[in-house]
Amino acid sequence: MRRVFIDDQGAVRNGWRILEFAVLLGVVGFGTSPLTRLWPAAWQGLLPGHWFDVAICLGVTWLCVRTEGTCLAEVGLRFNRRFFLEVALGSLGGFALMLATAALIHGSGAFHWVRTPGTGPTDLVKGAWFFLAVACFEELLFRGYAFQRAVRGLGFAAAQIVFALTFAWVHWDNPGMVGATKAWATLNIALASLLLAFCWRRTGSLALPIGVHLGWNWTQGNLLGFGVSGTEAPGWWTPVFHGRPEWLTGGAFGLEASAVCALVCGAALLGLWRWKGAVPSGGSSTASGS
Repeated sequence: MRRVFIDDQGAVRNGWRILEFAVLLGVVGFGTSPLTRLWPAAWQGLLPGHWFDVAICLGVTWLCVRTEGTCLAEVGLRFNRRFFLEVALGSLGGFALMLATAALIHGSGAFHWVRTPGTGPTDLVKGAWFFLAVACFEELLFRGYAFQRAVRGLGFAAAQIVFALTFAWVHWDNPGMVGATKAWATLNIALASLLLAFCWRRTGSLALPIGVHLGWNWTQGNLLGFGVSGTEAPGWWTPVFHGRPEWLTGGAFGLEASAVCALVCGAALLGLWRWKGAVPSGGSSTASGS
């Protein structure tokens, strides 16, 4: 019976570690949910509700690593100069991915941009702050403790598949997830998950995936004016479509529902696959007890 819970090295099996994280996240999230209703509306600009989610997920991650006798640095959260530099570099990478996708679609004559009236630099800054919270939360949730324990137990490739499918699946309730849009968006969101996990794999840090995630969402929405996973984000520019099919443009869902995005993500994935970075100590592809 003991072997059900303990592996050959005398450590708690990774599957139970993941369950511990999920249960704690559910309990803490449910227990603190009344606080979100007390969140003053006036605070939303300075502290969007997603920062509350970040705090919960970070706290649960800390509790889980403490039960292992380690610290947040072990899951790729080393808040030093390199960490913030990688966030900045990742943001440029996400910016480049979305700009390349939009430029290729624009080159096909599928849309043109018009300047959005009433938007200014403040809107860009607010958008970056909001999407930073989204990126931190989703990377902690999908590339953080649980994912890394799955890598230990299943190996990197299998964990990638499981979490990429899960990441795509949780977006199925987003607006516009129907028909061909749902198919292309599911593919591209899964590819984005693979790309973000490779960013962690190559650096041993969550900084690069947080940055890429931030740059991806902010560029797509607040700068270029496309939808972000089906959610409207007022942009500095507004695309005016020319009636081309949504599998090309992504339509109201955003660039993530475009076939062009799949090509760009595929090229970025190939580059990350060929790039030999630093494999994190917690991410051995050799499966241990799950």
